[in-house]
Amino acid sequence: MPTGFQQISREEEDEVPPQAGPGITSTLVLSVFTAVLGSLQCGYNIGVINAPQKIIEQNYNATWLARHNASIDLATLTTLWSLSVAIFSIGGMISSFLVGVVSEWLGSWPIPRSVTAPSIAVPAPAGLKRLTGRSDVSEALTEMKEEKRRMDMERKVSIAQLFRCRIYRQPLLIAVVLQLSQQLSGINAIFYYSTSIFESAGLEQPVFATIGAGAINAAFTVVSLFLVERAGRRTLHLVGLGGMMVCAVVMTVALVYLERVPAMSYVSMVAIFGFVAFFEIGPGPIPWFIVAELFSQGPRPAAMAVAGSCNWTCNFIVGMAFQSMADACGPYVFLIFAALLLGFFLFTYFKVPETRGQTFDQIAAAFRRTPSLLDHEVKPSTELDCLGPEDNI
Repeated sequence: MPTGFQQISREEEDEVPPQAGPGITSTLVLSVFTAVLGSLQCGYNIGVINAPQKIIEQNYNATWLARHNASIDLATLTTLWSLSVAIFSIGGMISSFLVGVVSEWLGSWPIPRSVTAPSIAVPAPAGLKRLTGRSDVSEALTEMKEEKRRMDMERKVSIAQLFRCRIYRQPLLIAVVLQLSQQLSGINAIFYYSTSIFESAGLEQPVFATIGAGAINAAFTVVSLFLVERAGRRTLHLVGLGGMMVCAVVMTVALVYLERVPAMSYVSMVAIFGFVAFFEIGPGPIPWFIVAELFSQGPRPAAMAVAGSCNWTCNFIVGMAFQSMADACGPYVFLIFAALLLGFFLFTYFKVPETRGQTFDQIAAAFRRTPSLLDHEVKPSTELDCLGPEDNI
């Protein structure tokens, strides 16, 4: 029996009443709100500063005027504002690679595919009953024990080994491209610069439209919770990418014809709301689901670190570049994102497997049957073939 679990005797099993149906328990609600509101209490979203854009730019101009006795030029102001918007992403880029080292140093639960094995044995049954609202948690405990046993048996894979090993290349490529599809979709251009976009669209109160976009984001996050386990991951990602592409084209048309048809300001607002909604249906949550399901316990932490770093890097690039892109391209700037979304849609359609309801072994078998984008011929191999002799000791 794995270390950290208590033997459940036959008498204890017999005393457990028939299983009650799962429900929303107070412990579950507390756990969810603790996870969700953690970023609120530490001020994480102060990084999303698009609403006070004019105030911040005025402060930059006043500071520059006091120091240089001249007004700040537009190019410098744009660069400073873009850096203010994007700079917090640098922390994510760095911490994505450091999280594995820090977690090993301070201690954490391993990252499981479906459930997390508890590290404290004695209160596990009682804790699960409180969390799930079930009177019989023996099946869940058995599943957790098996998950823990597999985690203990499987060798950890470093980031260097992840890139060196042939069998990880195709799933790693898919993981990285899915993260690119999330950030290069243009969603953070909307979130970071929504106030200025709504101003360009001719709305008199752009701040309220920005609040509306945030409300749509929150509402469709809840919708995605119900869809993600009912529809396939791949299907939802395709629907999200396709919907965002259509909204980006509609947004471009509305901005182009805004001066001729004033009502186009409302069309652009609806297109932006649709853009946000489709993001939360697909590219928002799905890349993280699929990345976790493409890899077994050994390489998963390294894969998540690489995927997270790519995500934050693209986040920084979009935050820094969008304002300059918008100044150069005008109303046609979202056609760039539409083209990227089309590319990501095609990649997902042809290369991304469906992971919902699939075991890791089934997913790995699908990769062995499908030629990789990085190899003309896939030869049979195992993890031991590419980890090196020093790693097999």
